Amino acid sequence: MKLTRPFAALATSVLVFAACSSAASPSAAPSEAPSEAPSTAPSEAPSAAPEAAKVRLQLQWVPQAQFAGYFAAENLEVEILPGGPDIVPQQVGSTPDGPEFTLSWVPKVLEAREQGSDLVNIAQIFQRSGTLSVTWKSDNITDLCQLAGKKVGTWGFGNEFEVTAGLSNNCGLTPGLENGGDPATQYQQVTQNFDMVAFLNHEITAAEAMIYNEYAQVLESTNPETGELYKPDDLTVYDWNDYRSAMLQDAIWARKAWLDEGNNADIATRFVRASLKGWMFCRDNPDKCVQYTTDAGSQLGAGHQAWMMNEINALIWPSPAGIGVMDPIGWAQTVKIAQQAGIIKELPGIDTYTTEIAKAALAGIEGDTTGEGFVKAEIAVTPGGN
Repeated sequence: MKLTRPFAALATSVLVFAACSSAASPSAAPSEAPSEAPSTAPSEAPSAAPEAAKVRLQLQWVPQAQFAGYFAAENLEVEILPGGPDIVPQQVGSTPDGPEFTLSWVPKVLEAREQGSDLVNIAQIFQRSGTLSVTWKSDNITDLCQLAGKKVGTWGFGNEFEVTAGLSNNCGLTPGLENGGDPATQYQQVTQNFDMVAFLNHEITAAEAMIYNEYAQVLESTNPETGELYKPDDLTVYDWNDYRSAMLQDAIWARKAWLDEGNNADIATRFVRASLKGWMFCRDNPDKCVQYTTDAGSQLGAGHQAWMMNEINALIWPSPAGIGVMDPIGWAQTVKIAQQAGIIKELPGIDTYTTEIAKAALAGIEGDTTGEGFVKAEIAVTPGGN
């Protein structure tokens, strides 16, 4: 896979990734290239390897272990488009001349589709949500509903949906305290930067955190009272999966108009197949995927990337129906919560997701595509994530 963004080290490591994967994991061979690639419709038998196609992939954030599985697409030239705090992937991906593939959370795209987007979920990568809300144990917040009258940190751009929906559905709490609201039923919603500085400074009572990123940032920080790193016992963690408020997150999306043109469905199948194989490789070889990410110039340290890779794997695996295939129960819960929270007004159309491309991609992969026996490793926290 050729990367046309400025990460030369990653371009080199991708070649090693593809060449060494079968030797590193012979039982799964997740990134071993199929002998042939499909040349027409995704479900047809392959006959000859097609010419390389040039495509673009819009990330949700800057390169980090969250995206490690996307760096090994065979017979494709992939331009990686980094995300960032001022980039809304589902908006970028919805433009007619936008990237062929976009990574985004499901509720964000459901909202965008009601505004005219034709993005289609072609592979649901994360099977579980990674969103947490965390409080200091010393603040004695023992129940989510005690956040009434408090400052609750969230991010913008749709990242806040699980927190606001969860507090509404579980406690009947709504934002708006700062506007003369009722402290018994409302909270002050504070927009966090994409870090944990406000939380570490005790400027907010609760902070939004991804289990694979910001939660670790707290544990990697020094407690000024002890001179040691913070410990999980210093925190009260609310996992939205436990409160029926979790929604599906990282998925691969493509515009329906693009999918319907020419042999683009075949290109999508090849890209998804390569991505799924990449995630299988990262499951079986997490240390190598961490190294590829850090070699690419990630701003996060190797220790933090190791934590992230481990937690990302736990959000993907196991995938009972096969990696990339939509879980209808998770989909139904996501849609229900999105409607209850007012994120969407109508039920999404039946063309909002398809399992055909992911299933066709899986048909060309040998090895363990479900990760039934996956067990999350224990990763030591390192100071500053270094």
